Amino acid sequence: MSDMMLNLDCSGSRGPCKDSSGSNKHKAFNDRRRLFEKKGYLNKKQNQHNHRQGNKHQGPPPWANRPSQPNAAHNKSSAHTQNTHGKSSYHIPSSEHARGVASKPASSTSSSTSLTITVKNSTNPEQSTSTITPGHQHPPTRTVAHCAPVPRGSAPFCNPLKYLAMDCEMVGTGPKGRNSELARCSIVSYDGDVVYDRYIKPTNAVTDYRTRWSGISWHQLVKAMPFQHARKEILKILAGKVVIGHAVHNDFKSLSYSHPAVLTRDTSRIPLLNQKAGFPEKDVASLKRLTKALFNRNIQTGKKGHSSVEDAKATMELYKVVEVEWERTLASK
Repeated sequence: MSDMMLNLDCSGSRGPCKDSSGSNKHKAFNDRRRLFEKKGYLNKKQNQHNHRQGNKHQGPPPWANRPSQPNAAHNKSSAHTQNTHGKSSYHIPSSEHARGVASKPASSTSSSTSLTITVKNSTNPEQSTSTITPGHQHPPTRTVAHCAPVPRGSAPFCNPLKYLAMDCEMVGTGPKGRNSELARCSIVSYDGDVVYDRYIKPTNAVTDYRTRWSGISWHQLVKAMPFQHARKEILKILAGKVVIGHAVHNDFKSLSYSHPAVLTRDTSRIPLLNQKAGFPEKDVASLKRLTKALFNRNIQTGKKGHSSVEDAKATMELYKVVEVEWERTLASK
């Protein structure tokens, strides 16, 4: 009878009744849960749980694939550069190796760390840096090295390889050495480097070596290169180049060659050069006089005669003195 009464007290349920202590624990649990929900702790934890569950289906977060190396490749990205006039601008290179890029982007535009842009200029040893605060969209970090600007007075066509200075030395052939024939040819580059320098054996027998002026004697021509062979080499070098010389028409004549007038610069026929040297504009000054007046340097001295290499270098230096003004004058004509 007592067992039957116990079952009836359990509201007619067929299973065993819950212990009163269990009901108290459940009630205390619900009270704590409501308190946590009221303060927002439980909502934050639930949101984090839901976010982790969602990421399992959406794949790794975008920052998971961020490159760990500071020089990760990004082919098309903006570079913050500084031009030679001190103005800043954004430049978009076509590739990673374009326009002297020294380093590659290290972070994305949404990085939480500050970004530093460094611009180096070879003409100014100081570095100009600027720091970008996070939270703003800026181009990725990139260091750009600027090449030194080309001086205004050099290479008006922006290609020094097109400019050559030539000087030739002649000896006499025929009766009393009246005929002049090529015996040495020297060619130097825009920077004064020797491009060609050979002794050349004339076609006819030499009757006057003119050593006092040419600096050539018989032993230098014994095993010299034949004229026709040397001529082919020289004309191949001069083809398409701007040839600079002092009374250069005599050098072309010794080669039996006529160079295009638009590619010829004769320093013996530049009124502006005479003006800078203090000579009359219509005066045909010698290479020796011009070099002494403008550079205070003596050439063609001594009893051993002239050096065609020395003369070619002096001719190129004279050309550079009036290069800009002369080229502008020729362009205007």
